[in-house]
Amino acid sequence: MRQRADLGRASLTGAALVAAAVFIAGCNSSSSSSSAAAGASAAASASASAPANGATSAPSAPAAAGAGAPAVAACTTTDLKVSTGNGGGGAAGSFYSFIDFTNTSAAACTLYGYPGVSLTASSGGQLGAAATRSTTTAAKPVTLAPGATANASLRTTDPTVYPAGRCQPATPAYLKVYPPNQTQAAQISYTGTTCANTAIKMLSIGVVTPGTLPAS
Repeated sequence: MRQRADLGRASLTGAALVAAAVFIAGCNSSSSSSSAAAGASAAASASASAPANGATSAPSAPAAAGAGAPAVAACTTTDLKVSTGNGGGGAAGSFYSFIDFTNTSAAACTLYGYPGVSLTASSGGQLGAAATRSTTTAAKPVTLAPGATANASLRTTDPTVYPAGRCQPATPAYLKVYPPNQTQAAQISYTGTTCANTAIKMLSIGVVTPGTLPAS
């Protein structure tokens, strides 16, 4: 009887050990599966956030330069003295001159782009077509300190290159100039002849650029 009891205890002990081993193995397997799942999830997240084709991610956009600084206002017609500058000479039936814009106000102001230019009779009526725009030079903002000057190149076609019947010669009294982005014009006395036929483009104006033409 004692021998059978010892065998029974030994059998129970072995079964308990087997059960414990199975339980531990199961825990280890579950832990390994959880770790693998977590690792796979982290890898998937990293892959999704990485840029394609090995490119580096773009840095955050910097704050705008000078943020918070007051903008320089556009020059109005009343801020400016508008006059004709030194002649730039002539070539191939054209004459080149300059329109100067001098800041007569007490504060800096900005010009950007093309003036509006046309020729008018003494009555104020327009003669011929308004100036077309020359795209030779790209427009850039020009800031004028008080007393500073900017200019725009003006090309005028010689009316004698056209037959009189087509040109319809006329004598203007003024060069009418709108500073860039302004609706009030300045008038400059004008001497010469133009073509009243609006199909002929007698004038071409460039963008405003800093400075004045050196004296000839």
